[in-house]
Amino acid sequence: MSLNPPLRQWSGQRVWLIGASSGIGLALAEQLHALGAQVIVSARQAQALQNFTDQHPGSEGMALDVTDASAVAHCAQALLAKGPLDLVCYLAGHYRAMRADAIDWPDLLRHHQVNTVGALAVLHAIIPAMRARGQGHISLVSSVAGYRGLPLSLAYGPTKAALINLAEALYLDLQPHGLGVSVINPGFVQTPLTAQNEFHMPALISPGQAAQDILAGWARGEFELHFPKRFTRWLKLLRVLPYAWYFPLVRRFTKL
Repeated sequence: MSLNPPLRQWSGQRVWLIGASSGIGLALAEQLHALGAQVIVSARQAQALQNFTDQHPGSEGMALDVTDASAVAHCAQALLAKGPLDLVCYLAGHYRAMRADAIDWPDLLRHHQVNTVGALAVLHAIIPAMRARGQGHISLVSSVAGYRGLPLSLAYGPTKAALINLAEALYLDLQPHGLGVSVINPGFVQTPLTAQNEFHMPALISPGQAAQDILAGWARGEFELHFPKRFTRWLKLLRVLPYAWYFPLVRRFTKL
């Protein structure tokens, strides 16, 4: 059963990808451009955006720091002044492994500012116009790390859990008004963020494969897009276990 209007025809669709200078965001921008979408990419790295627009005629780059709410509002206003947005996907993210015996307060806050507060700034800037139009799709990139508490995820996990909850609330509010809402929960994807991990990452996939899975999920009208299934299905099972089973299993398999 489709919970959203399926997204299959991309020709001429205006899509704004926030956090598209590398990793999943860049791969998704490349694939959407190839499908005929009018791609707008945003990130802090202006040179990376310039490289993308140089190689993808018709695309547009707008440098943006998502922790600057006024800059987010200005960017959204400028884009909406040129026409409606058919898809807005929030991919901006910050990640560093952290445990309770080595809390880095500034970095802890950085996770929340980029992963959660930045998403809220974007939503505040775009929802009124999209709701008034009664058309369009909003997608938030979370993570399977948001399903339940995990070792090394003291800073990252809570921000991703917040995005899952946020997407659920958005769906309930916006779906009756004709908007689509989805949350994307990848497993391990080979990106600059995961490159810092010193532990084995099971079922690691490429950004290109992740982008293909996202496009397939949007085409099916899914609310939650999670992949690769051979890994994420196990985590979804762990999600429903009682704590008396969950904690020992996590310690056993992570050895942390």
